[in-house]
Amino acid sequence: MIALPHPSPGRAARILREMFGPIPVPFAFRLWDGQEVRVGSGEPVCTTVIKAPETFLRLVRDPSPYNFAEAYVESAIELEGDLFAAMDVANAVEEIRLSPLRKLRLLLSLWRS
Repeated sequence: MIALPHPSPGRAARILREMFGPIPVPFAFRLWDGQEVRVGSGEPVCTTVIKAPETFLRLVRDPSPYNFAEAYVESAIELEGDLFAAMDVANAVEEIRLSPLRKLRLLLSLWRS
């Protein structure tokens, strides 16, 4: 069995920017070490706080609004800021289309040193 990687905050930040960069609504992630990752231009309308590397891995494997909502209900992430504006972010996330090859490339980059 292949061991899951333990992503560094720096690598996680790069992957989040690549995955969510095209979204037109400015928002941010705050990683488990406190690092803020801004996406889009302008002041973030909300911030998703990712509490653990395992949660990051889960969200990268399936970046769907459903998976984000499930993580929120389980308290694996927190949302800060305007929750109504967060719905605009969720709608934009729904439009993300990663090809299987791009998704695989992003996931494999977690194992690189």
